[in-house]
Amino acid sequence: MCGIVGVVSNAPVNQLLYDALLLLQHRGQDAAGIVTLLERKFFMHKAKGMVRDVFRTRNMRGLPGNVGLGQVRYPTAGNAYSEEEAQPFYVNAPFGIVLVHNGNLTNAHALRSELFSTDHRHTNTESDSEVLLNVLAHELERSTRGVPLHPAEVFAAVKSMYKRLRGSYAVVSLIAGHGLLAFRDPYGIRPLCMGRSADGTVMVASESVALEGSGHVFERNIEPGEAVFIDLEGKVHSMQCAESATLNPCIFEFVYLARPDSVLDGISVYQARLNLGETLAKRVVSTVPPNQIDVIIPIPESSRPSATQLAHLLGVPYREGFVKNRYVGRTFIMPGQGVRKKSVRQKLNVIASEFKGRNVLLVDDSIVRGTTSREIVQMARDAGARKVYLASAAPPVRYPNVYGIDMPTKDELVAHDRTVEEIRELIGCDALIYQDVDAMKRAIGSLNPKLDGFDASCFDGVYVTGDIDTDAISRMNGNRPRIEETEEDSSRLALPNHSE
Repeated sequence: MCGIVGVVSNAPVNQLLYDALLLLQHRGQDAAGIVTLLERKFFMHKAKGMVRDVFRTRNMRGLPGNVGLGQVRYPTAGNAYSEEEAQPFYVNAPFGIVLVHNGNLTNAHALRSELFSTDHRHTNTESDSEVLLNVLAHELERSTRGVPLHPAEVFAAVKSMYKRLRGSYAVVSLIAGHGLLAFRDPYGIRPLCMGRSADGTVMVASESVALEGSGHVFERNIEPGEAVFIDLEGKVHSMQCAESATLNPCIFEFVYLARPDSVLDGISVYQARLNLGETLAKRVVSTVPPNQIDVIIPIPESSRPSATQLAHLLGVPYREGFVKNRYVGRTFIMPGQGVRKKSVRQKLNVIASEFKGRNVLLVDDSIVRGTTSREIVQMARDAGARKVYLASAAPPVRYPNVYGIDMPTKDELVAHDRTVEEIRELIGCDALIYQDVDAMKRAIGSLNPKLDGFDASCFDGVYVTGDIDTDAISRMNGNRPRIEETEEDSSRLALPNHSE
């Protein structure tokens, strides 16, 4: 899961890209990068860290041009500590191309071999995004051999890419001297949308909140299998490039990943979470009678809409019992289990008066590894709670996710191969209530009947791309982000940061 944005304007775009990345910061906090295009020259700055820390005034001055793209990174493959794996990525031929990618290629290993042996292209990192960029470069070179680059040639290249790529990918790319290309995988697993401002600026971004928060009006989603090419004058060209496409967005976007004020594929994320609270209410009543619950408390932030709806339907008081320190990174995104354990109490503090002597129902958006849940339950007990019940607005996460969320190994999932009672004992709560898988799909899917379904693979084990088996998962686990931090990363085989 990363956040990506691209802009074509008639005015400088560096500040606009920065603002959009701030609005997408929740999608990745590991690294950030921006590339701008002036005439036929790219200007890049990227580094590890949050947007506000990566970009200083001197960096922004070094990003001229009216066209650009950016990314906030959340690593799911490669080396989490390498600044070279921060995006955007760059190749100088053909034309000069830069690219940002949200998702995860499931056949990156095979593609990397093809690039070397057949396409004669070199990749220098373990990132699947660099693989994707080189596949795009190779197919663009083939489609334009002996002819100028027009939208038809761009779409021909994307069509050829779709025949080679497997997995999830929402992509924004710049082709030097020509324009901006955006496309989305044939299943629409990762989100991508487009909007326009009053002055004619065109923006594509992972979530609608990036458009609306930066003064753009949402126009539409980029469809699964669709490619959109925006030339340097701002004219939009589009074509369906996949042989068969279906809309199966990642359901975890609605459960946890996306901002509640976003609308993804016609579904309000906030309303989706309200609906999850409504269906969760039925599960709670069948496990714990409402008269045995004194107060309902959300675990910030994503669970609040579900918790408020749950409290309303059960007739139980809703209270805020945890205060979040907004200046500590989200534990889900931090690489390394040791870091995750250490950071929970730094991140949350209890309001003891809301717990003391009460039977408390805690509501979380999901339970992945269980370590955070166990510590939060203990914090509630330490604050004086008489009984601590825990409800998850999502079903048990029992299977690895291979499409760009950092939950790829079965051993890391508390629900894998365990009963609910065994999970309850591990977490230490007095009762554990999970959402039902089918109820979750109905609750969210009812908001857009045009959906073909969801990728809910981490809940039901069904991988929509149809190419995932045990061997594929094991191979992908070998390319998980490495967490051994080195003293210094001195290699500079990407575009230089001219402002440094």
